[in-house]
Amino acid sequence: MARRRFFVDEVRGGEAVISGDAAGHLRRVLRAEAGQQYEISDNQSVYLAEIEGFRKGAVLFRVREKLPVEPPLPRLTLLAGLVKFDRFEWMVEKATELGVEAIVPVAAARSEHGLDRAAAKRLERWRRIALESSQQARRARLPEIRECVAFAEALTISAGSRWMLDEDRDAPAILSVLPEQGPDDHCLLAGPEGGWTEQERGEGSAHGWVRVSLGRQVLRAETAAIAGVAVLAAWQDRVKQEGPPLPRVAEGHRSSP
Repeated sequence: MARRRFFVDEVRGGEAVISGDAAGHLRRVLRAEAGQQYEISDNQSVYLAEIEGFRKGAVLFRVREKLPVEPPLPRLTLLAGLVKFDRFEWMVEKATELGVEAIVPVAAARSEHGLDRAAAKRLERWRRIALESSQQARRARLPEIRECVAFAEALTISAGSRWMLDEDRDAPAILSVLPEQGPDDHCLLAGPEGGWTEQERGEGSAHGWVRVSLGRQVLRAETAAIAGVAVLAAWQDRVKQEGPPLPRVAEGHRSSP
């Protein structure tokens, strides 16, 4: 069974401290004791660490060794149209589990009125959800949860490939447009409940975003966002495992066995 992993603010001199809710979880739920070993991450590296002791509201760790970390997948940023906050929190949790590097809330034309103003007060809560989800998923690094941006600003965010999820059936299926090899960074733009307006579709295309569809079913906004992330994550993992395709050899120029 894999060891539990926790994030710490820093590792200094071979020591680290966990405080707050995570410390309470270790003591009250996991019944942690001195000498037990867990994995900790300082958001850069992962370590095997041993509980050295306790103080009020904190657990003290001594690092035993630095652990190997798998190379990260290509970077994926999810730009998600604002929806009701209980659904947006679910989206943050699941996107974190799937490995996104950043989540950007987007105020679109059909986002519910007032959500963009209220989003600033929810930012720290979303970051706590991402922290807890990262620990559960055994991530080495936390995703960045950015401040809400207007749709026009979201369109200017650059990446090697930029996909705009669209329920319009004229949009090609996402699997039909993914290349055999892709760049190192990607953006996925997912709309709010009610989808994009025609003006937003036109502006997205004008800024170079590729409109793609997830199929015939009409999905809830948060479902579509996570389905799109899952497709891209699986594609990235396949590319990583299989490597670049072999060069094609022209007929009549094949090497003899």
